[in-house]
Amino acid sequence: MAQKPTACLALADGTVFYGRGFGATGDVVAELVFNTAMTGYQEIMTDPSYASQIVTFTFPHIGNTGVTAQDDEAPDPVASGIVVKWDPTEPSNWRATSDLVEWMEKRGRIGIGGIDTRRLTRAIRQQGSPHVVLAHDPDGNFDIAKMIARARDWKGLVGLDLAKEVSCRQSYRWDEGLWAWPGEFGKSDQEKPYRVVALDYGAKRNILRSLAETGAEVIVLPATATAEDVLAHDPEGVFLSNGPGDPAATGAYAVPMIRELLDKDLPIFGICLGHQMLALALGAKTVKMGHGHHGANHPVRDVETGKVEITSMNHGFAVDAQTLPEGVIETHVSLFDGSNCGLRMADRPVFSVQYHPEASPGPQDSAYLFQRFSDAMRTRRG
Repeated sequence: MAQKPTACLALADGTVFYGRGFGATGDVVAELVFNTAMTGYQEIMTDPSYASQIVTFTFPHIGNTGVTAQDDEAPDPVASGIVVKWDPTEPSNWRATSDLVEWMEKRGRIGIGGIDTRRLTRAIRQQGSPHVVLAHDPDGNFDIAKMIARARDWKGLVGLDLAKEVSCRQSYRWDEGLWAWPGEFGKSDQEKPYRVVALDYGAKRNILRSLAETGAEVIVLPATATAEDVLAHDPEGVFLSNGPGDPAATGAYAVPMIRELLDKDLPIFGICLGHQMLALALGAKTVKMGHGHHGANHPVRDVETGKVEITSMNHGFAVDAQTLPEGVIETHVSLFDGSNCGLRMADRPVFSVQYHPEASPGPQDSAYLFQRFSDAMRTRRG
């Protein structure tokens, strides 16, 4: 006798997937995306850029390395749920302190296993990221019509400012460096040569660690901080972090602030949503992508050098390169679809990239960008 499904994924177009639920019980509405990374499911789940999104993992072995607090990119998981092919297994890794199922249950996140993720990924690629409802009920009772209607009624991410929801509420200092063998995060008591103010639109911890690793004193401010708030710390550089939601919505308050900072001739470095915020401040526009870029194997070409970097990405909006104004140079493009992946100002130490040079998970081909930011501060001082 077939086992009764305990979880259900209902798409706005009426397609329904049944599977086995794990983690928390209940239901949630969100945008469905797929991620092609082969490692780092915990970092992905705790990446604030995944707010209001459910992640379909194309790699089937999810949960096999367990979880550890050291791999959290935020205090709690931010992604609404996950979809996997095979049910999570018992962890087999010396760093694991818990298993994925228990971790998700305690953190209130829903998972569904036993899904044909290849079919689901093809649907996302062909039709775009759908609005869905994911439900987990151990008794297997689902009101499918109600779930589909809820998915159809959800307004989605366009016009939605989520940076305020995932940002810190007050400023703080960050002094922790990158992880190193045998399993500790570096810290330095030495005097910091440069002070960086980081605007938190949903910053990953490993981005802040990468900034600290260059020797910078890092002060993190909320997404709604004003230019006056930033300048009160007398920074030698300003960092614009990653984050979720529609950049145009977040730009309503972030763009005027960034424009004020641009007049101060400070080095500015942006990643992901920070890249989009900078582009908007410079006069460009952003667009919603069909299914976005989510994974740790995205090739990006440096337009100026011809070098190809394999990068980690997570974004559903992109900068429209055709709208970049005079004096702003496109520096990087995706080799998957030609979309914009980087820019810089021709006459100032201001630059940004759409991808994640800190990786976590993913390759570290682009880690040099943090040193480039540090070098820009050193040149300005000199």
